[in-house]
Amino acid sequence: MSVTSIDRAGTVATNELPHHVVIVMDGNGRWAKKRLLPRTAGHHAGVKTTRKIVEQCVENKIRALTIFAFSSENWKRPEQEVSSLMELFMSALQTEVKSLHEQQVRVRFVGDLSAFSHRLQDKITQTMMLTENNTGLQLNIAVNYGGRWDITQACKIIAEKIESGKLRSDQIDAQMFNEHVCLSELPEPDLFIRTGGEQRISNFLIWQMAYTELYFSDLLWPDFDRQAFNDALVWFAGRQRRFGKTGEQIEQSGHG
Repeated sequence: MSVTSIDRAGTVATNELPHHVVIVMDGNGRWAKKRLLPRTAGHHAGVKTTRKIVEQCVENKIRALTIFAFSSENWKRPEQEVSSLMELFMSALQTEVKSLHEQQVRVRFVGDLSAFSHRLQDKITQTMMLTENNTGLQLNIAVNYGGRWDITQACKIIAEKIESGKLRSDQIDAQMFNEHVCLSELPEPDLFIRTGGEQRISNFLIWQMAYTELYFSDLLWPDFDRQAFNDALVWFAGRQRRFGKTGEQIEQSGHG
């Protein structure tokens, strides 16, 4: 795969872009602190960046984008910040869903939604129903999500099937297990991006990202612009993805 050019509009022309991009959007609070602003200002700025990256994925015809909006560990943050995040989440859904729908974006949510208010759960359901039949980018928003929670939920479902006699233990393999975790209907993530200078995956899609290319940016999320996303795509295009094979095997098959 190779990126052939980047035009003036910032769209990457490529032989093969990632089918599925996942992003940990880190650095909103630090961005605000550097400007002597409340952390909530950083989260509002982060929403604007998210909008731009979604639009860029639509332009590049990337099949799926999964963003880590709120982890199961984020409940440990100060109560006021969590409350502000919930309000921002609600307002962002109200203001962005029309534009997303017009761009044929299909919006899905992954995570334990039962922890949210009924009002927010209703808005989430409305958003998914409105965009259900859209055929463009699938935007997955991970909220109250954790990779260990995802795997645990899959284990519980499989255990229930064994207890009920619908499944035998010798039928369990990686492919079957994969059918019970979130996002199983999509290609496994090709490219993971984390901003903010941290280099860890933070319990995000830990089953799904077994062979994902990991890209770390020092930019804080509100500063992660179109050029920065293009840089990540160019970096990905230069990777040789071997999946356990040797480099020579990949080159001989014509996929190097």
